[in-house]
Amino acid sequence: MSTTAACSPGLRSELGPLTPVRESAPPGGVLRAESGRTALAAPLPLDSPSSTFVDYFRCLDPIAPIERRGDLSTDEGYFRLGDAVCYGRCSGGASATYVDEPIANVAAAVSCDGGRVTLPFDLSEVVTNLRQELYRPSPLTLLQRLTSGRTPRSLYYALRPMLPVQVRKHLQKMRLNGWQRIAFPRWPIDVSVETLMRRVMALQLKSSGMRRLPFVWFWPEGAKSCAIMTHDVEGPSGRAFCEPLMDLDDRFGIRSAFQLVPDAGAEITNALAASLRRRGFEVNLHDLTHDGYLFQDQAKFGARAAQINQYARQLQCQGFRSGSMYREQQWYAAFEFSYDMSVPNAAHLEPQRGGCCTVMPYFVGKILELPLTTTQDYSLFHILEQYSTTLWKQQIEMLLAQNGLMSFITHPDYLREKRALTVYADLLARLRQLRDERRVWVALPGEVNEWWRSRSQMTVVPSGGSWRVEGPDSDRAKVAYAVLHDDSVTFEIDEAS
Repeated sequence: MSTTAACSPGLRSELGPLTPVRESAPPGGVLRAESGRTALAAPLPLDSPSSTFVDYFRCLDPIAPIERRGDLSTDEGYFRLGDAVCYGRCSGGASATYVDEPIANVAAAVSCDGGRVTLPFDLSEVVTNLRQELYRPSPLTLLQRLTSGRTPRSLYYALRPMLPVQVRKHLQKMRLNGWQRIAFPRWPIDVSVETLMRRVMALQLKSSGMRRLPFVWFWPEGAKSCAIMTHDVEGPSGRAFCEPLMDLDDRFGIRSAFQLVPDAGAEITNALAASLRRRGFEVNLHDLTHDGYLFQDQAKFGARAAQINQYARQLQCQGFRSGSMYREQQWYAAFEFSYDMSVPNAAHLEPQRGGCCTVMPYFVGKILELPLTTTQDYSLFHILEQYSTTLWKQQIEMLLAQNGLMSFITHPDYLREKRALTVYADLLARLRQLRDERRVWVALPGEVNEWWRSRSQMTVVPSGGSWRVEGPDSDRAKVAYAVLHDDSVTFEIDEAS
């Protein structure tokens, strides 16, 4: 039996209007301008285009080598490959400085003949730029620039513990005004990386003349998708509500992870962590003090990261999430965690804009990133003012269509309200249904980390006229096939593998 999942539409060769680049990033790095600050982020070493493709699909080295065409432009900018938005250097025409300008489609500059795929850009560079948010954001409004400065931000976080939720959400709505007009990443789910990689797979199949290509399926036991539930515990009221929240999760058979802020005091934090683990829940760290300062100053970040690492060793935590989803992925080498959960897929409703543009886990150096792919409960209830699971269910269906990771953040601090808890219970019921009826793997973040690390060492090998998976934990893995239909790709899982 095979399971088929529809993928992106076929390649198109039409060229859009060309727009000249107006400015370039600084030499040796990328211009960063989110959250009202500009910083030079040193890029991590890039893989080759073919290895980026192999790492994503865990397939054999491409039958048709993936190469780039000629010299690339000096400046980075936006361009398209079909409907896949890309950011980087290209040789297929001028790129756009901002995503809301006309963007050139470079599909006409792609060739897939002679047993090789030639792209007018570096696949590894583009994928890294998207995942690590190294693209140029649209300019902030005057209000956003004023409220993103160090002084107003410091004032807000100094007063935050004393501000009622009603006051906080009013201030946050002012700050987020106009979020609906953010063109990139796309809302409510951005699948730029998935769209790009599947288009390259279509080119690979065309160039090689193969009808289908075997690879290691994304999730264990042939699961269609994966879901993780996480709870960020921010204050005393949240800590007090952890026990009832565990009871509710248990009622639906959903195991979850609780992220704890360590500055509550060793005795309190240790006792809560022990209580959570006794009942089979996972414990991770949530920032250092949740004051919004962790990534504000690179000179001070090293000392803060060292404190976080010490707390992680004391609490035996393998995972981390920063306060308010602030992040600088280029600084992650200072952490000793195994995995991070601080990067949104599309950060329209977060204090720091951006997003990783993928619905799959990915490595940042030695750390595995488990991106947030759904809207936080606080944003849903207090910014969008929606007390229903409608948006969550829309995002779930979009993630299922991509076979991606469904990652949820809820807060015991905010679920204490009766109507919020009712909505959360409805979400749990939906996850239970997905697990039981639609083969979604509902797991702890630590389990996903272990699986993805094992998968990163797997490969497919010939086996008696068919294929099998080799590598650690391969007994849980399934062979899948990327199948070419005209110009589009579908996935088929070999259930017998």
